[in-house]
Amino acid sequence: MKAGVIRCMQTEDYCPGNGCMKMIQNGLGAFEGENDIEIVGFVNCGGCPGKKALLRARKLIERGADTIAFASCITKGTPIGYPCPFREKMEELVKKEAGTEVRILGYTH
Repeated sequence: MKAGVIRCMQTEDYCPGNGCMKMIQNGLGAFEGENDIEIVGFVNCGGCPGKKALLRARKLIERGADTIAFASCITKGTPIGYPCPFREKMEELVKKEAGTEVRILGYTH
């Protein structure tokens, strides 16, 4: 698996991404059962309302990502307890762009 992770720009001050990285490294969370995971990129959404997520997903795919994971800060609101109100639209746009060739994960941990 070649994974690209899109995270929330607003939570970067609270979280350095180590929870996501630990899940990828150990094949846990959304990556459970996966072996040989390569991180293609770890980017943020570009800030609210997440309009840059599509462009960044496109770049991750161009660089070889076969999987795009939306980090748990977007989907679950960790660590600040505020899920992204733009998550559904971001995921919809990325899924449309990626087609069936790229797997979309709705969380990391």
